[in-house]
Amino acid sequence: MGDSISAAYGIQREEGWVTLLEERLSRNGQPWRVVNASISGETTAGGLARLPKALDTHKPQLVIIELGGNDGLRGYPIKRIQHNLAAMVELAQSDTSRVLLVGMQIPPNYGPRYTREFADIFKHVAAATDSQLVPFLLEDVVLIPELMQDDGIHPKAQAQPMLLDTLWAYLQPLLQDSALLQTTNP
Repeated sequence: MGDSISAAYGIQREEGWVTLLEERLSRNGQPWRVVNASISGETTAGGLARLPKALDTHKPQLVIIELGGNDGLRGYPIKRIQHNLAAMVELAQSDTSRVLLVGMQIPPNYGPRYTREFADIFKHVAAATDSQLVPFLLEDVVLIPELMQDDGIHPKAQAQPMLLDTLWAYLQPLLQDSALLQTTNP
């Protein structure tokens, strides 16, 4: 579940990190099917509204939630963003899914307090729900203009493997744990 960062905004969908993830899993012989339920412009409220149907339809063992950036860019209240993310994580966990929460940050022009509180949302939700957290998906690319589209928000195709590598470090242990659960719980 994600927004434009995961929906491959401004590039071909097959160049995005989600498709690259599916290819990496396949290359490594891992039997995972990847479903990209990302929509450009999506907010945490939209994701929360769509999540029950996605869980029912796909029955995932693992859910990656990359949402919140659009909420922050629109200046939505911190407590509402945090509530929506926590509700999404808890909903996925109650459906026996493991969750990887993907942290985002917003530009500093929103003021130091809001910018800091926004970044902290993801840490608080991960701690409160005992879920794994990728601190900041764009960490290795956001300050390199050659890797970002002209809007300064969306990574170019060349940056997508770096996004996957950032995420992979946190995802791989969850995949291994889920594979163990799958083989021991028929």
